[in-house]
Formats: sequence, structure tokens, C-alpha cells
Amino acid sequence: MDGAESKAQDIGLRAYVGSFASGGGRGITTAAVDPVTGGLTVLQVVDGFGDTSCLALSDDRQVLYAVGGTGEALASAFRITSDGLVPLGQPVAVDGLGPVHLSLAGDRLLIANYMSGSVSSLRIADDGRPVGYASVLDHQGRGPDPERQTGPHAHHVAPDPSGRWVLSVDLGTDSVRVCVADSAGGPLRVHTETPLRPGSGPREVAFHPRGDVAYVIHELEPQLTVCRWDADAGRLHLTGEVSLGSGDASPGTTEYPSVALVSGNGRFLWAAIRGSNLISTLSLSDGPDKPRISDAADCGGQWPRHLAAGPSDRQLYVANEWTGDVTWFDTDPESGSLHLAGRLDVPAAACVVLA
Repeated sequence: MDGAESKAQDIGLRAYVGSFASGGGRGITTAAVDPVTGGLTVLQVVDGFGDTSCLALSDDRQVLYAVGGTGEALASAFRITSDGLVPLGQPVAVDGLGPVHLSLAGDRLLIANYMSGSVSSLRIADDGRPVGYASVLDHQGRGPDPERQTGPHAHHVAPDPSGRWVLSVDLGTDSVRVCVADSAGGPLRVHTETPLRPGSGPREVAFHPRGDVAYVIHELEPQLTVCRWDADAGRLHLTGEVSLGSGDASPGTTEYPSVALVSGNGRFLWAAIRGSNLISTLSLSDGPDKPRISDAADCGGQWPRHLAAGPSDRQLYVANEWTGDVTWFDTDPESGSLHLAGRLDVPAAACVVLA
């Protein structure tokens, strides 16, 4: 039984949706998830935190973390209870500009700051609260795009499956940094840096459940880079590329991939493509290192920014920023294909997680 299903036995499975206040969003929306249909029903809205660009869950799925802010960037924590989200202490300064992603690595909360091109690290107290002052790793470098790559733009930071390393993806420098954590609580330290195609703008990395294959999705070119991951050496080795371009987008439409999500059973990979507003299904039946596009579905909205899977991957949820909604799809267990099942209004939806 996975963590989400165990949680569902306690207070019911829930979806948490972050949104951009600057775009008319309402902070964090909590919705009940129907255990049969996967449908969403709003239970609570927690407002007053500005732009809530990203959410993450503690390993025990009892604490929800949020990062954002329309002014000073802040990280917040909430205890998940039967009565809704309960704040854990006061928000803590991230010491970075434009936070767009966060994750947990042991007793640290890690935040990727797009505008300042840095990764912040905050210590997590025993009760789950982020505390103290942020330690910051500043990225260096630039790329060839004169508008999007004049400096570093950290966009994703997360631990590898072994828990020994932290990977930081930088759209501005066309690279992925493999870092180690300072045991004394200081900033991350760069171990290796893997260059990717100049001008491709890498945005996020996702791992196959097997642990030795990683996928880097690019924003400035509609492509997915496949890598072999060496956890012993802490190194990425590029092995191939897959085009994510739809080929039939309307004239003048530019496609901007946003996120890749691998199914829990490792048989499929779903990729969200903004611009053409598609969710592509990639089959991994030829092997984790040989993804191939097998299907594509309209996302049910505009500008799909984030994806989340329900228990056993029976449903896939899509946060559509521009249309302000979360759509959900039933997934075909054999092909991974998607079938639109419903939608929930959430203005300026930025991200969605389930617990």
C-alpha cells in the first residue's frame, strides 16, 4: 500500500493546488479526491501567501510545504489534519528571487530560485517547520538565448533516488549540477556539472523508478534528454534525445515543455507541452532508456504547468495556468493513454500534489 492510499484510509485522499496570486489565484486550494472516479471537490482555500508557485510533501505525507511570494520569497509549512491545513510556525525567508520549485532532501528543504539563479537550503525542525537562515548556492553562467539566458535560472532541485546527491537544473546555463550537501548545514556544493544542448533551456529532471535512468525536459526546445545516472560517481551520462514537438501545432505556435512525470510502475512517461497544450504519453516498453511517443491528448485547458498522478496511476491531474483549472484524466493501464474525466476551477493554477 503506497503512502497516498494509506492516507486515504485516514482522512481521505486530497489534492493540494498552488496558484499565482499575481494572476488572480487564491493561494492553496484543498480538494477531496473521490476514491472511485478521481473527481475533485473543494474543501478549503488558504490565502494570503502571495504566489504559491510550488508545493511538496514530507516523506510521511503529514506536512505540506509551499514556496512563493509576490515580494520577499518565503517557505511555509502546514500540518495536514482532518480539519484542513494548519500552519506550522511562521513563513521563513528563502533568500532568493522567483522561487519555482522545492523538494525535501533529508532534513533540508531545497528551493530553486529562477530569478536569482540560485538554490536555497533551509533546515527542517523535528516538527516539520523550516527554521533558521537559508544557505544559498549561487549558479554561474549563461546561454546563447539573448532573452532567456543572460544569466543563470535555476528551475528544479531534487535529490536523486539514492539520497546521496542533489540535482539542480538550470535553464539559463543549459546544464544540470550534481551537488552534495554540507553536513554542517551550509550551502550545497557542486560535485559535477553536465552540459546540455546550448539554447535548449533544461527545466526539470525526472528519474525512472529503477533509479539508473534520468530524463531532462527542456523548455526552450521541445525535447527530452535521456541520461544514464551513475549514483556511485554522482554523474549523468547523456544517451539520447526524443523530440516532444507535436508536428501539427498551429502556425506561429511555439511549444514550451514544462514537466515530465514517470508512472509508478515505470511503463510510461507523461510530458506536458505548453503552447500546443498537449500531454504526450511516451511508452517505455522498449526500455527505460528508449522512450517513444505513443499518444497525445489535449490537456483540457491552456498552458499545462504541472502534473500529478493519483494512486496506482489510475488518474493523471494537470494544473492549467492560463485557463485557471485542474483537469483530470483516466489513464489506460495498458497504453498509458489519457481520457479526459473532469475539471475543477482553480484560478492561475501553478502546481498540484496528492496526499
